[in-house]
Amino acid sequence: MEQLFRAEHISKEFSGVRVLNDINVKIRAGEIFGIIGENGAGKSTFVKIMSGIYTPSAGQLYLDGTPVAIKNPIIGKRLGISMIPQEFNLIGSLSVFENIFLGNEPHKAGLLNKKAMREKTRHLLFELNTDISPDAPIWQLSVAQKQMVEIAKALAHESKILIMDEPTTVLTSHEIEILYALMERLRAQGVTMLYISHKLKEVKRICDRVMVLRDGDFISLDDTADLDEREMARRMVGRELSQIFPEKATPQDEEALRVENVQVPSFVKNASFALKRGEILGFAGLMGAGRTELAEAIMGLRKRQQGTIFIRGQQRYIASPADAVKHKLGYLSEDRQGRGIVMNFDVPSNITLISLKKYSRLLISKAKERETSEQYVKEFSIKAASLKSHLRYLSGGNQQKVYLSKWMDTDPEILILDEPTRGIDVNAKREIYHFVNRLARSGIACILISSEIEELMGLCSRVIVMRDGEITGELTNEQINEETIMFHATGLAGEIKY
Repeated sequence: MEQLFRAEHISKEFSGVRVLNDINVKIRAGEIFGIIGENGAGKSTFVKIMSGIYTPSAGQLYLDGTPVAIKNPIIGKRLGISMIPQEFNLIGSLSVFENIFLGNEPHKAGLLNKKAMREKTRHLLFELNTDISPDAPIWQLSVAQKQMVEIAKALAHESKILIMDEPTTVLTSHEIEILYALMERLRAQGVTMLYISHKLKEVKRICDRVMVLRDGDFISLDDTADLDEREMARRMVGRELSQIFPEKATPQDEEALRVENVQVPSFVKNASFALKRGEILGFAGLMGAGRTELAEAIMGLRKRQQGTIFIRGQQRYIASPADAVKHKLGYLSEDRQGRGIVMNFDVPSNITLISLKKYSRLLISKAKERETSEQYVKEFSIKAASLKSHLRYLSGGNQQKVYLSKWMDTDPEILILDEPTRGIDVNAKREIYHFVNRLARSGIACILISSEIEELMGLCSRVIVMRDGEITGELTNEQINEETIMFHATGLAGEIKY
């Protein structure tokens, strides 16, 4: 394969802190090039330099052997470089087709050619095997549907180089297979793809070569066929990984939460369950099963048609998140950017966002805020240039740690975690697993919603499975395995042989 893109001595600094150090790499035409590393390793920074979102502090980029200065994403797209970002870059009030062609709209007789945009959008969505309407407003779409729109948006530019930053984190297994098939077709057409993922099985399966970054440094570049997943993980963290999951916490006898007959129109049908103190209760199911909607109904984020909530044996009326916080409930949403953190706020301002009353009388005590934030930064190993860093400058994994700190600062007794390790590397996952386990051992009741069955198997003493808004199974002990969970999630529970 001929060389398409070359990076020579690329470095990047933010506020005097070097996050990418002297990277030299050659990328071939028509290959799928994997990039792996822990959160904060420099993966997203490197591809943002390639696409023009960031400019390098030092070094030179070459495209087809010619030096290029990619000063912004518009220049990047003109050069044939498109990026599917890790965090969505969509405008909620616009339609799908308007988002896909934003800034690149075709015209006819001096007017926007909306017919052409709709037709092209329909074709792109057909390629992705999704039934999203080109006219649907973005705000109405699910997280997975927004990801499909981001992919279609990148494909619309017919790029030479397509950068994918954690593209499968919100997709179902079926949608992932569709994406893989599309990538194979693009590779056959000569498109070069850069693929960032924390899912090492994905990297092993789909990538031709894989580059490992650690703490901003280049570690290695090998044919994927020459590395197994264990070796990839070892290179990412620079050591052998110790046990990923801690020994499971034992629930206490006392009931922390009981939910009876909760119904959310179109999403949840008569859901009932109980949660004990010190328990980690898993919720499994396919995309659209109703797990998130049930959690939002419990937290007062979504209106219930019916249902009763008991906290520590007392019936409680929860109509808003403020009610939930008052009753010591916390909720880590799957959509951390949309509902979790404020990208233009610094670390302390995000951590104290809900618990601000603790830091103010007449005025907010910035010193107290800073002291608390320093404790969370240390406890969660949050990597940031300084406490004054805005969240948009932190990696996805470090943003998630700040989000978790924000809820811990409310002193919750019941904590709902919705996909808490989505888009997080193996070592950061291990940190969060052990922290959630410590929470349970301290008596906090935890609900873990996860699409990764391995997480549910490794952490949970019980797992509830949902399908089409209904609870289809409650599993314990040896029943918590991939086959049994999937049978309940797909409506085949009658075929289980214990």
